[in-house]
Amino acid sequence: MDNDRTEMSATLDDHPLHSIPIEISVSVGKARPLIKDLLSLNEDAVLPLDKRIEDPVELYVGDKLIARGELQELEGGEPGQLAVRLTHVVSDKGELT
Repeated sequence: MDNDRTEMSATLDDHPLHSIPIEISVSVGKARPLIKDLLSLNEDAVLPLDKRIEDPVELYVGDKLIARGELQELEGGEPGQLAVRLTHVVSDKGELT
């Protein structure tokens, strides 16, 4: 029985789809300006979002929410490089846990 599991695990690890990268989008907030205000934006304009810095961000693959997390600076990365620490991940049932 253990050999079957080991062989199945090795087969899954060797699956060609495992090496295909996917793009994850991180949403930090939304803005709802009027079109006239949007058309008047220029360089150095500030567009207020509906979230605060300490609010969780949402991670999406396409339009599917897959997790929530907190923005942080990447340790050991370049100064100012952002990362996301996951706080809630979608379960097999499609719910955030």
